[in-house]
Amino acid sequence: MISSRIFNYAASRFCPRSVTGRVPTVRPAIGTRRDFSAEAKAIVFETNGKPLDVLKLHTFPLPDVTDDTILVKFLASPINPADINQVEGVYPTKPPFLTDVISSTTPLAIGGNEGAVEILEVGKSVTQFKPGDRAIMRHTLFGTWRTHAIANVFDLTKVPYASSDITAVQAATASVNPTTAYRMLKDFVEMKDGDWFIQTAANSGVGRAAIQFGRLWGLRTINVVRDREDIDDLKRDLESLGATKVVTEDEIKDKGFRNTIKEWIGDREIKLGLNCTGGESTTNIARQLSTGGHLVTYGGMARKPVTVPVSLFIFKDIHLHGYWLTRWSDSHPDEKEQIVNEILGLLKGGELKDVPVDEVVWTADMSDQERLDAFKHGVEKYITGSRGRKQVLVHK
Repeated sequence: MISSRIFNYAASRFCPRSVTGRVPTVRPAIGTRRDFSAEAKAIVFETNGKPLDVLKLHTFPLPDVTDDTILVKFLASPINPADINQVEGVYPTKPPFLTDVISSTTPLAIGGNEGAVEILEVGKSVTQFKPGDRAIMRHTLFGTWRTHAIANVFDLTKVPYASSDITAVQAATASVNPTTAYRMLKDFVEMKDGDWFIQTAANSGVGRAAIQFGRLWGLRTINVVRDREDIDDLKRDLESLGATKVVTEDEIKDKGFRNTIKEWIGDREIKLGLNCTGGESTTNIARQLSTGGHLVTYGGMARKPVTVPVSLFIFKDIHLHGYWLTRWSDSHPDEKEQIVNEILGLLKGGELKDVPVDEVVWTADMSDQERLDAFKHGVEKYITGSRGRKQVLVHK
């Protein structure tokens, strides 16, 4: 069920221009001028299904800027797991399907939830932003896989750093993965200097961020990854971020390996486990938790249930939790903004490294088919597994 906060947000964004009927006449902002064709291109879908089957490119005219609206140009927009799940129709929140506001006779949804934009024009009543500013999305459900959009003040959070300090890709990827890791390390267990936590999919965007926050906060980490040909290179990569120990799923499931872990932690406890896989991998890290430990699930990449032996509940009092960043963000928008700004500051200072990225590039001279093909190639790389590299739509 969609929360009332999300529903009210979506309604407030789209009620001023009805999704059916005639688009009202709008007035241009005073003293502003556009330097591009007043249209947008977006990756959309009219029905849920397999992304490579249902995604298409749609071009539509943009209305003029009014007194209280903002014209933005997208700079970068990630392809996140939740975005793909929304296209498939299996995610709790659903993007709005629009008609007149995007000049379509068939209701279409614009994909994408995270992104960085540049402000091109502002209405005369807008004081929080000016042309040339950069911003990221304040809420989900905006639809970020596009070139341009008309936004409102409450859609955006200003990026407080120049492009020479924070790249567009860094800004576009700061509000989901690092924020998820930040909150999970803060919200479930009181972690102190020298404490341990364990996690699956340690080379994911969230996993890499968790490793680095652990390093910054004096925490020690056991990081589980899938075995692969370049496992030694991956281990060195994660260790360079601050990983204390990196192990494979085959190693962690070996009962004899528990003695190795005991040697690592000494008289310390493993208080927290972070899980985004499910299946056997999750069971294996749950077995490593100390009495009273907490297992937090924020994803299910293996598409298998979380299975925990009864003995862990009875004899070790293990606690299971789920974590959904969207729910927390909708309830704590101001705190979310503060954390994102802190993360951006860490990126600027080089204390936090952003996730490895494959850029899905759109240029002004590309045809619609070339844009669609490039985007679908990025989606295909995500679906087939991109070795921990995030796919990001970048406009050049």
